[in-house]
Amino acid sequence: MADLDHPEAIDAQALEEVVRFTSELIRIDTTNRGGGDCSERPAAEYVAEMLGDVEIEPTLLERSPGRTNVVARIEGTDPSAPALLVHGHLDVVPAEPADWTVHPFSGEVRDGVVWGRGAIDMKDMDAMVLAVVRAWARTGVRPRRDIVLAFTADEEDSAAWGAGFLAERHAGLFEGCTEGISESGAFTFHAGAGRRIYPIAAGERGTAWLKLTAHGRAGHGSKVNRANAVSRLAAAVARIGEHSWPVRLTPTVKAALTELAALQGIPADVDAADFDVDALLAELGPAAALIEPTVRNSANPTVLEAGYKVNVIPGSATAFVDGRILPGGEEEFQDTLDRLTGPDVEWEFHHRERPLQAPVDTPTYRAMRTAVEHFDPGARAVPYCMSGGTDAKQFSRLGITGYGFSPLRLPEGFDYQALYHAVDERVPVEALHFGVRVLDHFLRRA
Repeated sequence: MADLDHPEAIDAQALEEVVRFTSELIRIDTTNRGGGDCSERPAAEYVAEMLGDVEIEPTLLERSPGRTNVVARIEGTDPSAPALLVHGHLDVVPAEPADWTVHPFSGEVRDGVVWGRGAIDMKDMDAMVLAVVRAWARTGVRPRRDIVLAFTADEEDSAAWGAGFLAERHAGLFEGCTEGISESGAFTFHAGAGRRIYPIAAGERGTAWLKLTAHGRAGHGSKVNRANAVSRLAAAVARIGEHSWPVRLTPTVKAALTELAALQGIPADVDAADFDVDALLAELGPAAALIEPTVRNSANPTVLEAGYKVNVIPGSATAFVDGRILPGGEEEFQDTLDRLTGPDVEWEFHHRERPLQAPVDTPTYRAMRTAVEHFDPGARAVPYCMSGGTDAKQFSRLGITGYGFSPLRLPEGFDYQALYHAVDERVPVEALHFGVRVLDHFLRRA
């Protein structure tokens, strides 16, 4: 049994620490510019110090100098129970200070809000985890299951220096882990008419970043050229950008649609042959935004590279496309790209990661739902599929089922999802306090 003699392990110190840790982690600039250009080590050393202070032994691991990961294990009370992985990344995407209201690496706390790059993606979750396990250490609390903590590098690029490296080279540290939790779930979504929804991620679309290359005949810009690589590429990119992908409903998305429709009293039989998902989404109001990106595969052109002088037709041209694939949609995606690119443009995977799906009828999912609803009575936790991806993809190679669960109670009008990778990223102090209470409740009972 979990140690539940302490019904509230989160004390005033934990509430102070979660805010301070979020702010201090933000001040450590761990910008990941891609291609190996990042150093997470200062943040990793900070995390290791906070764990070591309460006699939780951290292990620091690097694929190359500066690209540091931290792993630690907290022993549970039931040695027969499978372990639970709790992971969060230490790197952040770039931020241009001139665009921000406050400096993105100030960690400023203003009017009850912590500002800065990483405030929601995801140094807040890192801070919540640290505050919870330090509270346990002070009060003698132990969870039921072993809890494996992983603070990773490189999630904002390829994960090659982070979770991918850990899964490939240090799998033994995750022995016994069957499930894991991380970012992008259990945040307040205000769905209108006073409804508060907490979407818990139980799936992710797969990553399919593509490189397109068109070859043609180089020549003078004043001459007729029917083999113009730029024209060929542009035509393919336009076809991809304009393509309407067919509906593909996964079990997670069906569960989400069913629960959201029921909450609003809308009849919906998602398994009916004539079910019209777009019609239902139109009736769901604001909640449709949670589901709409995940009812289809997608491919969005993002980068064009061609030429070097206005009067020279280049011999080749390149584009990059951000593709995302639902579970079971891989063959459809590849066949469609073959057709849309046509005979004059080659395509290949620039970076590829698998789609994920997690069950929503497990004790762990129920414990997540119970924890959220315990601290926000009247709200409803629902499953959803993430449109993007997380380090759960890498840890899935070890047989670990991943969920998105980084709880935050947010005020109406606070657009959590719009702040990811955006200017003026921030998180309310009260949201952090809610998060540590929910995590404590869940992790001791999971």
